[in-house]
Amino acid sequence: MINSLNQEVDRKLEFIRKTLTETGSIALRLRGTDWFAWATAGGSNTVLLTAETGVAEILITAENAFVLTDEIEAQRLQDEELPANFQMHIYPWADVAQREAFVNQITGSGKVMSDRPNAAERAIAPSLKSCKQTMMSSELERYRRVGSLASEAMTEVLSAAKPTWTEYQLAGAGAEALWARGLHPALTLVAGERRLPLYRHATATGEQIGRQAMLVFCARGWGLYANLTRFVCFGSLEPKDDELHQAVRKIEAAALNFCQPGVSLNAVYATLKNAYEQHGYPQAIREHHQGGTTGYLAREIVANPGTSDILAENTAVAWNPSLSGAKIEDTFVVSSGGTLENLTFDANWPSVEVAGRLRPVPLEI
Repeated sequence: MINSLNQEVDRKLEFIRKTLTETGSIALRLRGTDWFAWATAGGSNTVLLTAETGVAEILITAENAFVLTDEIEAQRLQDEELPANFQMHIYPWADVAQREAFVNQITGSGKVMSDRPNAAERAIAPSLKSCKQTMMSSELERYRRVGSLASEAMTEVLSAAKPTWTEYQLAGAGAEALWARGLHPALTLVAGERRLPLYRHATATGEQIGRQAMLVFCARGWGLYANLTRFVCFGSLEPKDDELHQAVRKIEAAALNFCQPGVSLNAVYATLKNAYEQHGYPQAIREHHQGGTTGYLAREIVANPGTSDILAENTAVAWNPSLSGAKIEDTFVVSSGGTLENLTFDANWPSVEVAGRLRPVPLEI
C-alpha cells in the first residue's frame, strides 16, 4: 500500500515537473485542501473542515518537493498523512515570514504557479487541472471505498429514522455515521415533509421531518468526495410524489446515457435541459444547479451552458436533477466505452432499473 502511494505521487510529480518546463515556471505552490490531497495521494492538511486551505502547503520544483508547515503540525503530518516523497520545511507557528523567506530562497525571481495565486503568482495550468480530475487506478480504489462507506452510512441512518426526528437530528445522525466510518461530513442537507417542496438546498432546521424527508451527503475521504441523495417515506409514497421521482429518474437517465469520453459538460447540460422540457418541466433547470464533475472537490466544475470542458475516461461525475419535492444523485466514474461505474450504489437500498442501471427509489418504512 505504501509503495503504491509513493508510486502514485512519483507519477504526479513527474507530470508536474513536465508542466513546469512547458510553462516556463520555476515552482508549483499548492495551498488548497483539494490539491494537497491530490498531490499526496490522499493526505490531509485539514483541521478546520470548512476551510478551503489547510495547515500545510506544498512547494514543488524541478529538483525538490516540500511540505511547508509549522512546528505544531509537522510531526502529526509526518506520522499520519504524508508519503515519503516529500521533504519537510518546518517554521515557528508565530513566524509565517520565515516560511515566505524559504519560498523566496527556493524560487528566486522565477515564475510560480499556484492553485490559489497571490498577486505575484500565476494561475495553475489547465493541464494540471485536467490531470487532477482524471483518476489513476490507485485513486479509483480509494474512491470506491469512500463511495461504499458513504452509501452504507446513508442506508443505516435513513433505515433508523423516525418521523418525530427533527431535521437537525437526521443531519446529526448522518454526520455521526460518516465520522464513524472515517469520512468528513462536508455536507449533510435535510428537508422534511413541509420544506421538501419549497427548497432545493435545504439546510437542516429544528422542525420534525414528518411523513417524508430527503438526506444529501457530500462525504470526503482521502480528499475524495462521494455525493449522493436519498429519500425516506413513512408509509406509502403518494401517487403525485411517485410521479415526480419517476420523472427525475428519467431525466437523469438522459444525462447519464450521454456521459462518455469526449462529450462536453455543456452538451450534458443541454441534454438535461431538453429532458426537463420533454417531461413537462421547462423551468426546472433554472431552479437548481445540475451537478457536474467531482473528485477532490464536491463539484470540480458545475455544468452550465458555457462549460466546454470535455469528459475524459476515469473522470468522476455527480449529476443531481431535481423537481419540487424530488431529486436524485449518485457519484459515477466515466469508464472506457462510455460505461458508468456507480461508486455510491448500495445493494441494500431499494432500487429500480432505469435505462439499464439500478437507480435508487424512496425507502418506504
